[in-house]
Amino acid sequence: MSKGVDYAIVIACMNNKPVISDQTDPAGPRHSGWRELASTVGILLTALAVALFIIAFVFRSYQVDGPSMENTLQNADKLIIWKVPRTWARITHHNYIPQRGDVIVFAQTGLSEFGQEDSKQLIKRVIGLPGERVVVSNGEITVYNDAHRGGFSPDKTLPYGKHLPVTSGNVDLTLGKHQLFVSGDNRPDSLDSRAFGPINANQIVGKLVLRVFPVSQAKAF
Repeated sequence: MSKGVDYAIVIACMNNKPVISDQTDPAGPRHSGWRELASTVGILLTALAVALFIIAFVFRSYQVDGPSMENTLQNADKLIIWKVPRTWARITHHNYIPQRGDVIVFAQTGLSEFGQEDSKQLIKRVIGLPGERVVVSNGEITVYNDAHRGGFSPDKTLPYGKHLPVTSGNVDLTLGKHQLFVSGDNRPDSLDSRAFGPINANQIVGKLVLRVFPVSQAKAF
Protein backbone atom coordinates (compact mmCIF):
# COMPACT_ATOMS: atom_id res chain seq x y z
CA MET A 1 0.00 0.00 0.00
CA SER A 2 1.28 3.52 -0.85
CA LYS A 3 2.78 5.69 1.82
CA GLY A 4 0.62 8.43 3.33
CA VAL A 5 -2.66 6.48 3.17
CA ASP A 6 -4.84 6.86 6.25
CA TYR A 7 -5.39 3.23 7.32
CA ALA A 8 -8.41 4.18 9.43
CA ILE A 9 -10.14 5.50 6.31
CA VAL A 10 -9.26 2.35 4.36
CA ILE A 11 -10.65 0.14 7.08
CA ALA A 12 -13.82 2.20 7.30
CA CYS A 13 -14.31 1.91 3.56
CA MET A 14 -13.79 -1.83 3.73
CA ASN A 15 -16.49 -2.00 6.38
CA ASN A 16 -18.80 -0.07 4.05
CA LYS A 17 -19.15 2.79 6.51
CA PRO A 18 -19.38 6.45 5.59
CA VAL A 19 -16.18 8.43 5.97
CA ILE A 20 -16.10 11.91 7.38
CA SER A 21 -12.81 13.77 7.23
CA ASP A 22 -11.99 15.76 10.32
CA GLN A 23 -9.31 17.76 8.55
CA THR A 24 -9.71 21.54 8.82
CA ASP A 25 -8.43 24.37 6.61
CA PRO A 26 -4.66 24.26 7.13
CA ALA A 27 -4.59 28.05 6.85
CA GLY A 28 -6.91 28.35 9.80
CA PRO A 29 -10.20 30.25 10.28
CA ARG A 30 -8.43 33.61 10.39
CA HIS A 31 -7.05 33.24 6.86
CA SER A 32 -10.41 31.97 5.63
CA GLY A 33 -12.08 35.06 7.04
CA TRP A 34 -9.61 37.32 5.29
CA ARG A 35 -10.28 35.58 1.98
CA GLU A 36 -14.02 36.11 2.40
CA LEU A 37 -13.49 39.78 3.24
CA ALA A 38 -11.21 40.26 0.22
CA SER A 39 -13.79 38.60 -2.03
CA THR A 40 -16.56 40.87 -0.71
CA VAL A 41 -14.44 43.99 -1.15
CA GLY A 42 -13.55 42.88 -4.68
CA ILE A 43 -17.23 42.47 -5.58
CA LEU A 44 -18.10 45.90 -4.17
CA LEU A 45 -15.23 47.59 -6.01
CA THR A 46 -16.23 45.89 -9.26
CA ALA A 47 -19.84 47.03 -8.83
CA LEU A 48 -18.65 50.58 -8.11
CA ALA A 49 -16.40 50.57 -11.19
CA VAL A 50 -19.27 49.36 -13.39
CA ALA A 51 -21.61 52.02 -11.97
CA LEU A 52 -19.06 54.79 -12.56
CA PHE A 53 -18.46 53.54 -16.10
CA ILE A 54 -22.19 53.60 -16.86
CA ILE A 55 -22.61 57.10 -15.44
CA ALA A 56 -19.59 58.43 -17.33
CA PHE A 57 -20.16 56.81 -20.71
CA VAL A 58 -23.61 55.20 -21.09
CA PHE A 59 -26.46 57.02 -19.36
CA ARG A 60 -27.21 59.14 -16.34
CA SER A 61 -30.26 60.35 -14.47
CA TYR A 62 -31.00 64.07 -14.15
CA GLN A 63 -33.61 66.21 -12.45
CA VAL A 64 -35.03 69.28 -14.16
CA ASP A 65 -34.30 72.48 -12.26
CA GLY A 66 -36.38 75.43 -13.43
CA PRO A 67 -39.16 76.23 -15.90
CA SER A 68 -37.15 76.82 -19.12
CA MET A 69 -38.40 73.66 -20.88
CA GLU A 70 -42.09 73.95 -19.98
CA ASN A 71 -44.47 72.63 -21.11
CA THR A 72 -42.37 69.77 -22.48
CA LEU A 73 -40.60 69.23 -19.17
CA GLN A 74 -41.63 70.43 -15.73
CA ASN A 75 -39.53 71.45 -12.76
CA ALA A 76 -38.38 68.37 -10.77
CA ASP A 77 -39.03 65.91 -13.61
CA LYS A 78 -36.55 63.03 -13.47
CA LEU A 79 -34.91 62.14 -16.78
CA ILE A 80 -32.58 59.62 -18.37
CA ILE A 81 -29.87 61.14 -20.56
CA TRP A 82 -28.29 58.82 -23.18
CA LYS A 83 -24.52 59.40 -23.48
CA VAL A 84 -23.40 56.67 -25.88
CA PRO A 85 -23.36 58.83 -29.07
CA ARG A 86 -21.21 61.41 -27.29
CA THR A 87 -18.92 58.69 -25.95
CA TRP A 88 -18.54 57.14 -29.39
CA ALA A 89 -17.76 60.54 -30.87
CA ARG A 90 -14.93 60.94 -28.38
CA ILE A 91 -13.55 57.49 -29.17
CA THR A 92 -13.61 58.12 -32.92
CA HIS A 93 -12.41 61.73 -32.57
CA HIS A 94 -15.51 63.12 -34.23
CA ASN A 95 -18.09 65.64 -33.08
CA TYR A 96 -21.48 64.40 -31.95
CA ILE A 97 -24.10 66.43 -33.80
CA PRO A 98 -27.65 65.67 -32.61
CA GLN A 99 -30.68 66.08 -34.82
CA ARG A 100 -32.76 69.22 -34.98
CA GLY A 101 -35.46 69.05 -32.34
CA ASP A 102 -33.48 66.79 -29.97
CA VAL A 103 -33.37 67.82 -26.32
CA ILE A 104 -29.82 67.76 -24.98
CA VAL A 105 -27.89 68.38 -21.78
CA PHE A 106 -24.70 70.40 -22.14
CA ALA A 107 -22.14 72.16 -19.98
CA GLN A 108 -22.14 75.95 -20.19
CA THR A 109 -19.82 78.52 -18.64
CA GLY A 110 -19.94 82.30 -18.42
CA LEU A 111 -23.42 82.40 -16.93
CA SER A 112 -22.49 84.72 -14.07
CA GLU A 113 -23.09 87.73 -16.31
CA PHE A 114 -26.74 86.64 -16.43
CA GLY A 115 -27.02 86.47 -12.66
CA GLN A 116 -26.59 82.68 -12.39
CA GLU A 117 -23.93 80.27 -11.23
CA ASP A 118 -21.06 80.72 -13.69
CA SER A 119 -20.79 77.08 -14.77
CA LYS A 120 -23.65 74.59 -14.88
CA GLN A 121 -25.34 71.96 -17.01
CA LEU A 122 -28.38 73.10 -18.96
CA ILE A 123 -31.10 71.27 -20.85
CA LYS A 124 -32.36 72.82 -24.10
CA ARG A 125 -33.67 71.92 -27.54
CA VAL A 126 -31.50 71.89 -30.67
CA ILE A 127 -32.83 74.45 -33.17
CA GLY A 128 -29.93 75.31 -35.50
CA LEU A 129 -27.26 72.96 -36.89
CA PRO A 130 -23.65 73.62 -37.98
CA GLY A 131 -23.29 75.95 -40.94
CA GLU A 132 -26.84 77.29 -40.77
CA ARG A 133 -27.93 80.88 -40.37
CA VAL A 134 -30.35 81.47 -37.50
CA VAL A 135 -32.47 84.58 -37.27
CA VAL A 136 -34.72 85.53 -34.35
CA SER A 137 -37.03 88.37 -35.32
CA ASN A 138 -40.67 89.38 -35.05
CA GLY A 139 -41.38 86.75 -32.43
CA GLU A 140 -40.11 83.66 -34.28
CA ILE A 141 -37.00 81.72 -35.29
CA THR A 142 -36.08 81.29 -38.94
CA VAL A 143 -33.33 78.93 -40.12
CA TYR A 144 -31.55 79.27 -43.47
CA ASN A 145 -29.51 76.46 -45.07
CA ASP A 146 -28.73 74.97 -48.49
CA ALA A 147 -32.02 73.07 -48.55
CA HIS A 148 -34.07 76.11 -47.46
CA ARG A 149 -32.43 79.20 -48.93
CA GLY A 150 -35.57 81.17 -48.30
CA GLY A 151 -35.63 80.05 -44.68
CA PHE A 152 -38.03 77.94 -42.63
CA SER A 153 -39.36 77.89 -39.08
CA PRO A 154 -38.48 74.71 -37.12
CA ASP A 155 -41.11 75.67 -34.56
CA LYS A 156 -43.79 75.38 -37.23
CA THR A 157 -42.53 72.27 -39.03
CA LEU A 158 -41.48 69.96 -36.15
CA PRO A 159 -43.91 68.35 -33.66
CA TYR A 160 -42.47 70.05 -30.57
CA GLY A 161 -43.53 73.50 -31.77
CA LYS A 162 -47.31 73.13 -31.63
CA HIS A 163 -47.83 75.07 -28.42
CA LEU A 164 -44.73 77.24 -28.09
CA PRO A 165 -45.04 80.83 -26.90
CA VAL A 166 -43.71 83.78 -28.89
CA THR A 167 -39.91 83.80 -29.24
CA SER A 168 -38.49 87.07 -28.02
CA GLY A 169 -35.11 88.43 -29.00
CA ASN A 170 -33.24 89.85 -31.95
CA VAL A 171 -30.56 87.51 -33.30
CA ASP A 172 -28.86 87.02 -36.66
CA LEU A 173 -25.88 84.66 -36.70
CA THR A 174 -24.27 81.95 -38.78
CA LEU A 175 -23.19 78.81 -36.94
CA GLY A 176 -19.66 77.49 -37.22
CA LYS A 177 -18.63 73.99 -38.28
CA HIS A 178 -19.20 72.47 -34.84
CA GLN A 179 -21.76 74.86 -33.40
CA LEU A 180 -25.42 74.50 -32.46
CA PHE A 181 -28.18 76.98 -31.66
CA VAL A 182 -30.23 75.83 -28.66
CA SER A 183 -33.34 77.20 -27.00
CA GLY A 184 -35.71 76.32 -24.19
CA ASP A 185 -39.33 75.58 -25.07
CA ASN A 186 -40.51 78.17 -22.57
CA ARG A 187 -39.15 80.99 -24.71
CA PRO A 188 -40.06 83.94 -22.40
CA ASP A 189 -38.26 82.28 -19.45
CA SER A 190 -35.24 80.51 -20.94
CA LEU A 191 -31.57 81.47 -20.89
CA ASP A 192 -30.24 80.01 -24.14
CA SER A 193 -28.39 80.78 -27.38
CA ARG A 194 -30.37 83.97 -27.79
CA ALA A 195 -28.35 85.27 -24.82
CA PHE A 196 -25.05 83.38 -24.59
CA GLY A 197 -24.73 82.48 -28.27
CA PRO A 198 -24.11 79.12 -29.97
CA ILE A 199 -22.72 76.13 -28.11
CA ASN A 200 -19.98 73.83 -29.35
CA ALA A 201 -20.60 70.14 -29.97
CA ASN A 202 -17.95 69.19 -27.40
CA GLN A 203 -20.07 70.79 -24.67
CA ILE A 204 -22.79 68.15 -25.09
CA VAL A 205 -23.22 65.64 -22.27
CA GLY A 206 -26.00 63.57 -23.81
CA LYS A 207 -29.47 63.40 -25.28
CA LEU A 208 -32.79 63.10 -23.47
CA VAL A 209 -34.36 59.69 -24.11
CA LEU A 210 -36.77 59.12 -21.24
CA ARG A 211 -38.74 60.86 -18.51
CA VAL A 212 -39.18 58.41 -15.64
CA PHE A 213 -40.86 60.59 -13.01
CA PRO A 214 -43.60 61.50 -12.38
CA VAL A 215 -44.59 57.96 -13.31
CA SER A 216 -47.91 59.15 -14.70
CA GLN A 217 -45.97 61.39 -17.13
CA ALA A 218 -43.34 58.82 -18.15
CA LYS A 219 -42.40 59.31 -21.78
CA ALA A 220 -39.77 58.32 -24.34
CA PHE A 221 -38.24 61.09 -26.44
